[in-house]
Amino acid sequence: MALPTRLDHCVIHVSEWERSNAFYRDVLGAELVARPAGFAYRFGDKQLNVHGPGVKPAEVARLPVQPGNSDLCFEWAGPIADAVAHLGRCGVMIEAGPMERFGAKGRGTSVYFRDPDGSLMEFMSYAGTP
Repeated sequence: MALPTRLDHCVIHVSEWERSNAFYRDVLGAELVARPAGFAYRFGDKQLNVHGPGVKPAEVARLPVQPGNSDLCFEWAGPIADAVAHLGRCGVMIEAGPMERFGAKGRGTSVYFRDPDGSLMEFMSYAGTP
């Protein structure tokens, strides 16, 4: 029996609001959501809660998330070549790929890059081969 659950949000930590907000908005397409202290990054009905300057990490976290130690994958809704071109236009260096990977929808093609704090980011396309 499947439980009635689905992913709602994850948490990342950034060291500088302005540069991280620009990266997540311009490179990943996030909607910036102002919070009483800091921001969240929303992608449709999914959200990244963001710890950063002026934000106290959740008291229930045993080890709070640190800048640069996240690993996130975002689905790219088109050919991976378009993702590569987008990253190039944004001045973002590709760390690895394109390469075949396995994600939530099965086989796909991914490219890897880093956010301004060094967290690993991935665009995965299910739209065929590179």
